[in-house]
Amino acid sequence: MIRIAKFKAKAKYGNRRVEIAGEKFDSAAEANRFWVLQQMQIAGTIRELTRQVSFVLAPGAVVAGKKKRALTYSADFQYVTAAGKTVVEDKKGALTEAYKIKRHLMKTVHNIDIKET
Repeated sequence: MIRIAKFKAKAKYGNRRVEIAGEKFDSAAEANRFWVLQQMQIAGTIRELTRQVSFVLAPGAVVAGKKKRALTYSADFQYVTAAGKTVVEDKKGALTEAYKIKRHLMKTVHNIDIKET
């Protein structure tokens, strides 16, 4: 009997998805950054740490007779500094064209600068 091995597709940018303590991350670098931010929250330098925060960049619309969903951006992390400033952060390995457009829309629509680490 012949068995065909199923190989998991290689990630486009070389990242490996990881799971730590039941939390899933798109990369080990993102998981490490989350650990650092958790330590900062424990130390009291940041608060209200959240993951995968979604922002609507453009509402859904009907285009050429087809219903299209809203255009969204999902940030890796959001937190508040001790000074009271809200920070939206993304752990980036590669700056794709799609990300650059969403970064631009985040600034123009929500007046938010994304902190890239």
